[in-house]
Amino acid sequence: MNPASRRAGTVRALGNLALITGLLISVITLLPDTGSTTPHILAGLFVATGIGLRLEAAIREPRP
Repeated sequence: MNPASRRAGTVRALGNLALITGLLISVITLLPDTGSTTPHILAGLFVATGIGLRLEAAIREPRP
């Protein structure tokens, strides 16, 4: 396994983790409607970061 492929796999895994974290924050804060928008902003930042990391991994992954 070459280093570029390993890096793309790591970046993709971090992107998945950020996406899951953002979605969990969003779901958890929807249940006890606290009235604060701060958790939703944080969740949106996590989701945007996760999407960006996944896109970077897709662009930089070496072709076979």
